[in-house]
Amino acid sequence: MGQPNPFRFSVQCFNTTSAQAWRDTVRKAEDLGYSAFHLADHYMGPGPALEAAAHPVQDVAAVPAMAMAAEASKTIKIGCRVFCTGYRPPAVLVKEAMTLDFLSEGRLELGLGAGWITSEYEAMGIPFDPPGKRIQLLEETIKLAKQGIKSEQLDVDGDFVHVKGYQSVPKPVNANVPIMIGGGAPRILKLAGREADIVSINFNNRAGMIGPDGVGTSTHDETMQKIGWIKEGAGERFDDIELEIGAYFTFVTDAAEATAEQFGQMFGLSKEEMLRHPHALFGTTDAIADELQKRREEFGISYVCVPNDVAEAFAPVVAKLQGT
Repeated sequence: MGQPNPFRFSVQCFNTTSAQAWRDTVRKAEDLGYSAFHLADHYMGPGPALEAAAHPVQDVAAVPAMAMAAEASKTIKIGCRVFCTGYRPPAVLVKEAMTLDFLSEGRLELGLGAGWITSEYEAMGIPFDPPGKRIQLLEETIKLAKQGIKSEQLDVDGDFVHVKGYQSVPKPVNANVPIMIGGGAPRILKLAGREADIVSINFNNRAGMIGPDGVGTSTHDETMQKIGWIKEGAGERFDDIELEIGAYFTFVTDAAEATAEQFGQMFGLSKEEMLRHPHALFGTTDAIADELQKRREEFGISYVCVPNDVAEAFAPVVAKLQGT
């Protein structure tokens, strides 16, 4: 591994109470020193489908919320962790993404993924294809997105994406819009290693919902295996990739062991496994900063996303490590 990437931190936000609260949230993330503000690409409100997914409600749709976040801020990057490529026609997604970069004056991080919440597809009446087909759609969408970033004549004739006959406009302000690809299974992480600027290491969401299976497939050892799949896909370009992870279970606390033990019991993991879990951070500011430096040395992970509800408590870690 070459010189490690400097630390970056992002906030992921799902909920808001008003338009003004949304503006205030993104401005606060910017003021606290976070480098990016992210949403997720989910649509379900409360109900049986959401309960089946065990996923938090996302109040607002990603694309207009990203546009408002860009308008409310000045420097922070705007992204989605990650757009599900099966939720809208690829040509529409690329047009919207390039427009977001154009209107934000070059601040887009384009996150792409294959989709995974079974009950959400069913609830919205969208076919939930087998993993191989969803990943093939993702691969073809990436090809289209790269043509869009270059503002080229669009020409993709794949198994799922058929787009041709016109130039992609608007031309993005950032000539190198970074593409983030997220996932947790071998094929998608090898694809990410081959194609992405940023690889978002996630749970293996084969269960189609949040639960013990996903958390259990993301332990220390499992994550090391995922790094191996990324390396396999990347080859010589691995050192050029930024590795990102969602620290979904983040608690700035003096009671690290007790908190980790509690979460371990929820997911069938020991306290020790939970303390080492790459998607979890428990401890004081200094302890978390030390743990992140250790993980960067071990995994190469330098880009960390935390939930918005801990953004303020986590800000001293950002101040200590951002850019180092």
